[in-house]
Amino acid sequence: MTISPDEIVLFQYGWFKINATIFFTWLVMLLLTLVSWLVTRKLTSEGPLTRWQNLLEVLVSGIKGQIYEVSRQDPGPYLPFVGTLFIFIAVSNILAIVPGYTPPTSSLSTTAALAICVFVAVPVFGIANQGIMNYLRQYLKPTFFMLPFNIIGELSRTLALAVRLYGNMMSGTIIVAILLTITPLIFPVVMQALGLLTGLIQAYIFAILAMVYIASANQARQEIAEKGEK
Repeated sequence: MTISPDEIVLFQYGWFKINATIFFTWLVMLLLTLVSWLVTRKLTSEGPLTRWQNLLEVLVSGIKGQIYEVSRQDPGPYLPFVGTLFIFIAVSNILAIVPGYTPPTSSLSTTAALAICVFVAVPVFGIANQGIMNYLRQYLKPTFFMLPFNIIGELSRTLALAVRLYGNMMSGTIIVAILLTITPLIFPVVMQALGLLTGLIQAYIFAILAMVYIASANQARQEIAEKGEK
């Protein structure tokens, strides 16, 4: 039994190889691109809406609502990034019902890459909203000696995001694989259904945590700016 899809090599030619993580990650991205094109090619603001457009509007409205609830800020600038995180992770996990498919989110390399995206997004949004000086000044609060601790806090937060998603997805995959070998058919099916629910919850948690980190950084910079104006 393989622990990670990184260990499943689907193609290899000399030093070049494609493992299950790379293959299924690109498969999910291609699937999302195709579905996005099919859903958005006939968008309209007048007349009856298609079922796909209704579903799309419900999804976008729901994500925007969650972003606003977390940040109390205009969700527009954050929607593409946070929404993409949620949809990619959710679809990656849902496709686990397909025989032969291995969720790329059960690989530490994938979850680490997603966490690094969040790590980069926090200062990008912070600098865009407050300016680079206000952003960097926060790392020196309350004193200059807190600089290394603030940097360590940013890095540990990124590590926690990666390990949390990886651990939950990997453990679910392993449990289902073990049950398939020692129990009748019906119980693993129930566990698989619970695994899908867990996958959706993990996608939601990851996206919400990403927004929390971004929003907290922006709020901290806003407080600094307001105090400076006073």
